[in-house]
Amino acid sequence: MNNDKISIVILAAGQGSRMKSPKAKVLHTISGKPMLYHIIKSSLEISDDITVVVAHQKEAVIEQISSFFNNINFVVQDAKNFPGTGGAMKNVSIKHEKILVLNGDMPLITAQALEGFLDSTSDIVMSVFDLQNPDGYGRVVIENGQVQKIVEQKDASLDEIKITTVNAGIYAFSKAVIEKYIPLLSNDNEQKEYYLTDVISMARADRLRISPLLVDEHTFKGVNSKKDLSDSEIIMQDKIKTKLMNEGVIMQLPSTIYIEEGVTFEGECIVENGCRITGNSLIVNSHVKAGSVIEDSIVKNSDVGPMAHLRPASYIEDTHIGNFVEVKKSSLKGVKAGHLSYIGDAQVDEGTNIGAGVITCNYDGIKKHKTIIGKNVFVGSDSQLIAPITLEDDVMIAAGTTVRSGKIESGSLAVSTAKFKTIKDFYYKFFSKK
Repeated sequence: MNNDKISIVILAAGQGSRMKSPKAKVLHTISGKPMLYHIIKSSLEISDDITVVVAHQKEAVIEQISSFFNNINFVVQDAKNFPGTGGAMKNVSIKHEKILVLNGDMPLITAQALEGFLDSTSDIVMSVFDLQNPDGYGRVVIENGQVQKIVEQKDASLDEIKITTVNAGIYAFSKAVIEKYIPLLSNDNEQKEYYLTDVISMARADRLRISPLLVDEHTFKGVNSKKDLSDSEIIMQDKIKTKLMNEGVIMQLPSTIYIEEGVTFEGECIVENGCRITGNSLIVNSHVKAGSVIEDSIVKNSDVGPMAHLRPASYIEDTHIGNFVEVKKSSLKGVKAGHLSYIGDAQVDEGTNIGAGVITCNYDGIKKHKTIIGKNVFVGSDSQLIAPITLEDDVMIAAGTTVRSGKIESGSLAVSTAKFKTIKDFYYKFFSKK
């Protein structure tokens, strides 16, 4: 897409009181990323000049967004002296001859949807959509293909109240319009705010061309509450999973699966029902079985689950991870860990088998320690490996063994269990005392 035709300004200064949260509204996440992230990502597909206007929790907003993008301009709104959407545009510096103004709470916007604003030669392009029930929205009066005015519901006449076309809140202005009318905005209204919509009325009074652009309600959906956040999450998840399935990923009951933005699949992959895959996980030629959770990890040529948990920084290759196995910050290559095990802060090499109930004891209460397991190691069921520890190649650990810190040399068998014995009639003697 041509990115030298339009500048984009994203209004992200508001508190979002209806979210009922101490967190800035634009930082609430959808599919693992802040709402504002999704808008910027789409905007960068059509523009090389993105400005985000901030005020409420400005430091947090700038810090989080800067962790994802390094080419964004930030402007701090003087919300005390110049509140409102018009006030937000006061100190914005614009590069291109056309300016698209977006709201920071519309995470479902796509670059394709924004392209419609690029094609018009009008002085102002105003987004609208038609609603069966427009109650509560400002009505947009359109005549001969041009916007005549925006009428708030409380001020609408009987004819205007019947209009179903409403303001979607996104505008494209020529640079000349912004430079002329933003300085003329007044806060002479009940809320004492500077409104961007007043530019529409001033421009119309000067007989400028104001074209309506019909947009999709779901794509331009604003998030103003936790319910809106949930509804947008469903739409975003459907979008993410549809794209992945079209690229070849097999999903069983996809409505039960959660996959965050940033997860990548390569090759032939299967994801069964009830799975959750988050962060920047990479899944290559692998089968993720029902109920499994994968967090910010890499899985190659492996099967995981059912009901397995890969915590962040796990690397799994040519490996079988069975049910109720938890792996954390570990590398397993060519390994079998069939069931009921915890492997944390470990490096496990090919040909090794981890028995049921095996745990790496990686935390001593103060520090985390590393477990190194070589090739062709057999770790018997219900064993504890107390790190820091190294098991060299071709080692056997007897079932029920506790291996203390240190090194087990190649070819060795480690056993810590007591000698087996039976005590005749102990059962009867024990219970006869009760």
